[in-house]
Amino acid sequence: MAFEWHRIHKWEDNLYNYANEWVEEYIFEHYGVDEITDLTEQQISEIQDFMETDLDEYSPLRPGFYNLVNWWENEQ
Repeated sequence: MAFEWHRIHKWEDNLYNYANEWVEEYIFEHYGVDEITDLTEQQISEIQDFMETDLDEYSPLRPGFYNLVNWWENEQ
């Protein structure tokens, strides 16, 4: 019998959502903010620099960082 994982997309969705939550929570706590709009352009630049230089390109948290930056850009 071949290996199968039914509804694997549900598990992947959960991982994606957890990554978003963890990144948001950590960044908000680090910068002492309560809302995405409280982050400054300098802080977003620091986050992007971290993403590009320190975060492994295959990190499961990478989508969370991209989503947070995109969220901030959409609020501007």
